[in-house]
Amino acid sequence: MNILRISFIFLFLSQAMQAQSPRMEVKFSEPLAVFVFVEQCSPLKPENAFRTLFENSKYYSDKYKNLLALFDTLEFNYVYPYDEFPFGSKQPGMTKSILKKNLIASANLKDFKTLSLGTIPNAKLLQLSAILYEFQQVYRELIYQPNKALFTKQLGALSDFLRTRNLVQYFDKALIFYKSYWEESIPFELVFYPQPNAKSFSAEAFYNNAVSGIPKDLSNYNALFSVMMHEVYHIFYDEQPLKVKNNVALWFQSNPSNCSVYAYHLLNEVLATALGTGYVYESLKGKMDEDDWYDHKYINLMAKKIYPLLRDYISQGKALDQDFVTSYLKVYEENFSGWLIELDNLMCYRAVISDDKHDNQMLAKNYAYSSLSQFEDEITENALERLKNTALTKMILLSKNNEAQLKLIKNKFPELKTWKYKAKQDFLYAVFLEDKTQLIIVNSVKQSADQILQGRVLLPSKEGN
Repeated sequence: MNILRISFIFLFLSQAMQAQSPRMEVKFSEPLAVFVFVEQCSPLKPENAFRTLFENSKYYSDKYKNLLALFDTLEFNYVYPYDEFPFGSKQPGMTKSILKKNLIASANLKDFKTLSLGTIPNAKLLQLSAILYEFQQVYRELIYQPNKALFTKQLGALSDFLRTRNLVQYFDKALIFYKSYWEESIPFELVFYPQPNAKSFSAEAFYNNAVSGIPKDLSNYNALFSVMMHEVYHIFYDEQPLKVKNNVALWFQSNPSNCSVYAYHLLNEVLATALGTGYVYESLKGKMDEDDWYDHKYINLMAKKIYPLLRDYISQGKALDQDFVTSYLKVYEENFSGWLIELDNLMCYRAVISDDKHDNQMLAKNYAYSSLSQFEDEITENALERLKNTALTKMILLSKNNEAQLKLIKNKFPELKTWKYKAKQDFLYAVFLEDKTQLIIVNSVKQSADQILQGRVLLPSKEGN
């Protein structure tokens, strides 16, 4: 059998498998639920239903407080990039996600420990497993047993909803649009856990799992499944083949719009939101959701504006193409071009260099951020070169050796060739670069960077504003 014939057969089988519907399953995973419980009981977490129950129980003792303190010191999320993919188009690999997937796949914590060997250093895995084992009985007594009867009914109702409303169709249609691929033999698992006393729910997805807590009084399954599908769509986006990723990136890069970089950064969340909270919810409910679709202004507004176009593509069985990208950018440019000077938008996708490492915490407090965000705490020639070549908002915060540092910065960016600055004065200066990103320079002399940025919504039109 020659190579051409083998390639043809492989292509045929791949297309045949892609056309088949995947199995979607509803399940509960105690190992994962225990992990989530421990994570949420940490004093470093904001107040939440799990933490409140724990702190008001007999288990709120030195033994368990010390275990939580140890949990908070464990580094078990190692990150590795997929360098061949266009920047920002694919989530990096994360060992925390692998560990959570292993928790779901394990019948018990002993299985988890065996399955996860080699994922993180053994000493850390053993410590993590021991902590989870100690909290297992706490979880059962405080969370699972008191809510078992209701939660079991909820799981049954969710399984019936999945089957009777044929949610697999939204899986299939989105695969076509994203030009993504899913092996039919691999089930996509919708994993739920009881979340008593919670007033809302949130979801996440990784690999072949989408996970969410379920409040006691949950009745809006349309909203729950639209959010779950939103998370599934992130997986589809992430799993697009390299050729598709390269094409999409090229369509944005080659478009003359000044909005192309920042619109591209929004793409993943906008598509998942418009598909999940837009298309899936409307199809299940019979009418559009009139509330906000996302709690981030820019994603919410763009998703709603792009929804008619996306709905047409899904209804016609069309895949993401250059025409879609062109229309998407036109929507952004005609409605939201002002976002190019809004700090809350720009700072979500940021690469920052500062001579004060504490500025990272300050920025995290003041601005939302994406997984693309970067921070370096030393202004050097090499750091500036890396910054220059990053397709993110570029911010430089300086408070030491200002004259020399500003000269170094000016020489690095051609757009600053004619820039005149006053090194002994506080200022914020911004310039839109040729690569279609903003460069923001904050010079601190008397005031801190936090004070200079405080209250700012828009970039200044000139130095000193």
